[in-house]
Amino acid sequence: MAKIKRVNHIAIAVHDIEGALAFWRDALGLALQTIEEVPSQKSTVAFIPVGESEIELVQPTSDESGLAQSLQKRGPGLHHLCLEVDDLDQMLVELKAKGIRLVNQTPEILPGRKMAFIHPQSANGVLVELYELTL
Repeated sequence: MAKIKRVNHIAIAVHDIEGALAFWRDALGLALQTIEEVPSQKSTVAFIPVGESEIELVQPTSDESGLAQSLQKRGPGLHHLCLEVDDLDQMLVELKAKGIRLVNQTPEILPGRKMAFIHPQSANGVLVELYELTL
């Protein structure tokens, strides 16, 4: 049985990363680790470590992305909660067997990690990302 290890990150949708950093970095004093482009997600992400987890500020790079549509519909704010798991493939099998609606039927593979999303309709309105480190 697959297990959840920890909250990996909380993603916050923003229109402008630099503007958002005025609060997270400048007002709260959190350190910005890095900013990187994530072409597969059509986004730019600022990584801000907080203890064993991170806050990720996520800005769309395309008006056609799901993130851009979410920002247009809901405005900035919590986008998703990411849970790190020990075996993503097994977790997806178990969730499918329980009738959980998935956005990704199979993991998306990125450098050093695999990820898949659970549809908000199955998670009390919260978009949940499952994440397995593969380093």
